[in-house]
Amino acid sequence: MPLLHPSPEIRDALQTGLPVVALESTIITHGLPWPRNAQTALSVEQAVRDAGAIPATIAVTNGKIRVGLSRQEIEILAQKPDVAKLSRADLAACMAMGGTGSTTVAATMICAARAGITVFATGGIGGVHRGAAETFDISADLTELSQTPVTVVCAGAKAILDLPKTLETLETLGVPVIAFGQDAFPAFWSADSGLPAPLRMDCPARIALAHRMRAALGLPGGQLVVNPIPQDAEIPRETLEPLIAAAQSEADAQGITGKAVTPFLLRRISEMTDGASLSANVALIHANARLAARIAIAAVSDDAELPEI
Repeated sequence: MPLLHPSPEIRDALQTGLPVVALESTIITHGLPWPRNAQTALSVEQAVRDAGAIPATIAVTNGKIRVGLSRQEIEILAQKPDVAKLSRADLAACMAMGGTGSTTVAATMICAARAGITVFATGGIGGVHRGAAETFDISADLTELSQTPVTVVCAGAKAILDLPKTLETLETLGVPVIAFGQDAFPAFWSADSGLPAPLRMDCPARIALAHRMRAALGLPGGQLVVNPIPQDAEIPRETLEPLIAAAQSEADAQGITGKAVTPFLLRRISEMTDGASLSANVALIHANARLAARIAIAAVSDDAELPEI
């Protein structure tokens, strides 16, 4: 029984060496409300196409990994209640039970690598949660980056996290963190977290080459490319920090833990910002999709032009 079920478009693209960008599906089921979730997923796919690559939204439906959802499949998933949120720990179990689930960063990386897709665009990765010294709440996204060979393009780790500890953990795990076009590590809704990025690259072809170099050196894992949110959509971190602290206090008071924490915090911050954080979320995902497409194009080009070092 095949594990992967790519759409005909994705199968043909991979067989002929065309650039493909993987996209996650958690934003469809847990990130945005209907119908904005479907509209955003489809517009992000269009952003990838407009930049010259082919989008492959990934999800599990009826126990099968679908690589490249159709418009109808996206709209059905966007309205389906109680969809599982899948990471490394529960991906196989969901498939074994014939279930349906959206893929987080970690699960999308697993499926993309299995399909032969090396570039993946998302909004923000998970990381070390605030208070992790007591809760041990650390996203599986970080360990996945250390072992699965996919270049992940995001707007940094979600601002609701403990960003210094997230960066320290990525360093310990040997994950390259590459800021695109700036020296600062971005914080999802804000372009500058106040923390320096470990690495900086301004050329998509150079990023694609770094991915190939890791493989040539026999190094496991992928690399994290952090792309700052467009300036006109940014929410300053000084505005967000007290809202995040208030939302976290509410989550603690209500006993919200595990996978439920991030959706709760994102929803509360959206309410506190009158929807501005949702609009920023959509803008940064589109920007990441465009950059990922440029990296994917460079990854399949043997004669990609590189600037002089």
